[in-house]
Amino acid sequence: MKLSFHGADQDVTGSCHLLEAGGMRILIDCGLYQGSQTLAAENSADFGFDPKSVDLVVLTHAHLDHCGRLPLLVKRGFGGEIITTAASRDLASLVLLDSAHLQVEEAERNSEAPLYTPEDVTTTLARFKRTLAYGATTPLGANVKVTLFDAGHILGSASPRFDISENGVNKSIAFSGDLGNAGRPLLRDPSPPVDSDIVVMETTYGDRLHRPIRESVAELVQAVSESLARDGNVVIPTFALERAQEILYFLKAAMDRSQLPASMRVFLDSPQAIAATELFRKHLESLSDAAAAEFTAGKDPLSPPGLQCTRDRDASRLINDVRAGAVVLAGSGMATGGRVLFHLRRELPRAESTVVFVGYAANGTPARQIIDGAQNVRLLGENVHIRARVHTIGGFSAHADRDELLAWHARIKPKRTFLVHGEVATMRTFASLLPPGPVDMPATGQIFDL
Repeated sequence: MKLSFHGADQDVTGSCHLLEAGGMRILIDCGLYQGSQTLAAENSADFGFDPKSVDLVVLTHAHLDHCGRLPLLVKRGFGGEIITTAASRDLASLVLLDSAHLQVEEAERNSEAPLYTPEDVTTTLARFKRTLAYGATTPLGANVKVTLFDAGHILGSASPRFDISENGVNKSIAFSGDLGNAGRPLLRDPSPPVDSDIVVMETTYGDRLHRPIRESVAELVQAVSESLARDGNVVIPTFALERAQEILYFLKAAMDRSQLPASMRVFLDSPQAIAATELFRKHLESLSDAAAAEFTAGKDPLSPPGLQCTRDRDASRLINDVRAGAVVLAGSGMATGGRVLFHLRRELPRAESTVVFVGYAANGTPARQIIDGAQNVRLLGENVHIRARVHTIGGFSAHADRDELLAWHARIKPKRTFLVHGEVATMRTFASLLPPGPVDMPATGQIFDL
């Protein structure tokens, strides 16, 4: 019974762990390394194991840093099954196809071969032969069973627990995947796989607390209201999965309570976010009871009055004609590409307008430059002067914070803990807060005998 680590080890990207137990080799996630251009070499490097030797993959959720190298795994010989929730399967289809198109575009610019193509993604999606519901225990082989627990991170996210019988020894090992926040309106709270002997858990925010969501929503509503009062527009660079849907939810709720005018126009200018929003309406089984009840009653909580979903570029360009009274949600969240660049180019020079950042912005990205107070930023080949008001609202994170991670761990009471998906300093701080017991912070390539 062995566990080896091949990504998101003393780092926060490229999640990939290999469990060898019960006569099976099971891969938990196969994510893309994201962030710097220098990571391209890591994405194309060997996995650290033979893809042909892997029996199956269990996918925790559909973010690229957890699913983004699945097509490469298949391309290099993996012929097994990929198991996940129904919502994660559908989201993975959107995310991987989008990633493949970007891989091809990037490869063409650099005159090199892409990491994988849309055709590779199609082959990969055929490996999603079945989906599992939360709480259902499913045999994977004669000696291994898996149960998926709701991780509360994004639609369909799961924390898998494997129950293993080997040489007369029974053991359970759980993987957190990425854990979400409790008390959010669209998704259920994370459900810990209690009584697991071993836990592999993320520590992204293991050394800090998030701002309360109520305060964050209040600042968002105030920023929008003040901009509208100045006859300006609001641009919100958004990530397509979860963040866009939450912002739509909070805008609609504010309009329903007359905190924002019913005449306000809301544009969702992101084909991927539009498709992801439709999946929320399809997968009620992955939503909170309250959100599912609203959809069932015909009260769509993701459709503010006047919402316009602009799928094609012509419809997107028409937003330029709206000079006041509009909120535009568009990707990418870090302003590294996508339609948001056109909206930022138009609105940043306008003192009456506002830009609201609701997600993480990495160093070196246009979003980070704007957040850090730059007077000018280069967008679409132009030097754009910044006169608009800029708000950075940090409480919308889809990751659990320090106290929520500690509470999740305390519910499980594992005998051994592996910390992953976090910076080294963060993991050390988090480890110091855990109760006495073995705690490992594996490096990439490390193998542990369980």
